[in-house]
Amino acid sequence: MIYTVTLNPSIDYIVRLDKVNVGSVNRMESDDKFAGGKGINVSRVLKRLGIDNTATGFIGGFTGKFITDTLENEAIATKFVQVSEDTRINVKIKADAETEINGTGPTVSPEQLAALKDILSGLSEKDTVVFAGSSNKNLGNVVYKELISLTRQTGAQVVCDFEGQTLIDSLEFQPLLVKPNNHELGDIFGVKLEKLDEIEKYAREILAKGAQHVIISMAGDGALLVTKDGAYFAKPIKGIVKNSVGAGDSMVAGFTGEFVRSGNAVEAFKWGVACGTATTFSDDLATAAFINETYEKVEVEKI
Repeated sequence: MIYTVTLNPSIDYIVRLDKVNVGSVNRMESDDKFAGGKGINVSRVLKRLGIDNTATGFIGGFTGKFITDTLENEAIATKFVQVSEDTRINVKIKADAETEINGTGPTVSPEQLAALKDILSGLSEKDTVVFAGSSNKNLGNVVYKELISLTRQTGAQVVCDFEGQTLIDSLEFQPLLVKPNNHELGDIFGVKLEKLDEIEKYAREILAKGAQHVIISMAGDGALLVTKDGAYFAKPIKGIVKNSVGAGDSMVAGFTGEFVRSGNAVEAFKWGVACGTATTFSDDLATAAFINETYEKVEVEKI
């Protein structure tokens, strides 16, 4: 079973209007509300690929119920720990310029953290757990080391979709996959990465520190998979960019789902690219039909 862990999920409230006039009353042209959070996005895409999974983390209040109702409507199993404060709302204003206002999220008590640890401690070597996104304000991202360590002690594999120090800290647990973009990879080593051979060189540094597979996403310039067996480049696919939110999470879902199924890293990479690209060209997370259509356009070559 694949589990996704979203410690600080959200309702993503998308507001659209031509222009924001600061200090005045603004009227939106349209809006959408989505169950948000990186792990939740992974769960939703996995389900669209026909892969059963369980979403866990912390949830609370009427906003939390919106998220669990959304997942239930999509037939996604949940095992969240209830907290006393409301799950946060992130406002994304799409106007002449894009603006985001992100909530801080609820406080998590020691008892609630212990309840999540109990869930993770009950897993087995047959499970894979995706950890993604930021943590709650009172826990800090340092809590991931404890949660990932507990998970690995059960024999389960872990996928770690972080950046910066949190990603570096995860490497001692030999994650199945990490997925920084080229800018995040460069920031880790204090360099600017533009050429493919440079990106591969530093991705191999991440492998040497413990990762089993590294995917470097490069937005419109394609993506690179680096493993102990070789490096593989996915050519960029042309299309109209509609949505950057959730593209990376979709890539994680595609790779993880296929790798758990087949154990084939290159095939998993192709599905990751298909999912990430399809979401980039969609208003929300990509549909199964569009993912399958995009998969047929994926070209991967060994370099």
